[in-house]
Amino acid sequence: MEEKIQLYTDGASRGNPGRGGYGAILLFGRHRKELSQGYRLTTNNRMELLAVIAGLEAIKKNELPVTVFSDSQYVVNAVEKGWLKNWIKTDFKGGKKNKDLWKHYYELAKKFTIRFVWVKGHADNPLNNRCDELATAAADGKNLLADAGYEEGL
Repeated sequence: MEEKIQLYTDGASRGNPGRGGYGAILLFGRHRKELSQGYRLTTNNRMELLAVIAGLEAIKKNELPVTVFSDSQYVVNAVEKGWLKNWIKTDFKGGKKNKDLWKHYYELAKKFTIRFVWVKGHADNPLNNRCDELATAAADGKNLLADAGYEEGL
């Protein structure tokens, strides 16, 4: 059986914009790692994307395929339907948002073979639900970071 990495992700914001957070769970064999972080001012879409970035950055074996499970149609469709490639090609013409994070993801993704799978949020997927718990707890937590890309209007 081929070894692969599974990455479950979710983002949350209290207000949009507002305080936000992401949650991610990495699974590889019997190994499991949970990641989360909160931000003082951001958007839900930024947190959805940042969850994917943080998860990918935590992977040490980039030769293994990665399946990302996300309840964000924004993130899944941008990659799977090729929107991101067009945004990169046109340098985000037309005011496409989150250019800083998308460019970061784009460069990071070159190291991996990634497939995205959309999952229904707040439903019967326990790992997606756990990511939601991590994301909302991070948004509600202390020691919130600045989302410089958002706050500086990048």
